[in-house]
Amino acid sequence: MPAATAASPWYKHLWPWIIIGILACSVTLTLSMVTIAVKNPDNLVNDNYYEAGKGINRSLDRERLAQTLQLRGKLHLDELTGEVELQLTGYSNPNTLELNLISPTQPEKDRKINLTRSDSEPGRYIGQVTDKVEGRRFVELLGVEGDKTWRLFEEEEVSHDKDLLLGDEPLQGAEDLKK
Repeated sequence: MPAATAASPWYKHLWPWIIIGILACSVTLTLSMVTIAVKNPDNLVNDNYYEAGKGINRSLDRERLAQTLQLRGKLHLDELTGEVELQLTGYSNPNTLELNLISPTQPEKDRKINLTRSDSEPGRYIGQVTDKVEGRRFVELLGVEGDKTWRLFEEEEVSHDKDLLLGDEPLQGAEDLKK
């Protein structure tokens, strides 16, 4: 390309086109990001933090009850059949349990599974999941003893090749329970 002289028009120079190119790319990327942000907004986990904070005591009461009942669970997810099997030990044996597999970032991947007690084996509960569940999940197991609800809640890495142990970790935020 021949060297441009001072008398040549601006559009024959290289640097104005580089600057225009940078500005055009910036505007295009900004519009793309705004479009993505508008079409895919962040999910609000909870918009009333004060009420959620007051509810922590109710949650700890359910976990303390599970600890008092010495509840432990061994959970197995069969990837091929979709069968969910739970072996529950402790001083509670309700007819049904509710198992929630909660994705920390994608609510559409949350799963609620109803587990029914097996007639043939005490402490064995069976349910069905319709699709593959893998990755990091909050695992919540709910049951009723008398008129009170208990809860086992843990963060686990769910995969088809390993069993999950529930109730094996110390209860967070309830250190005064041992007094």
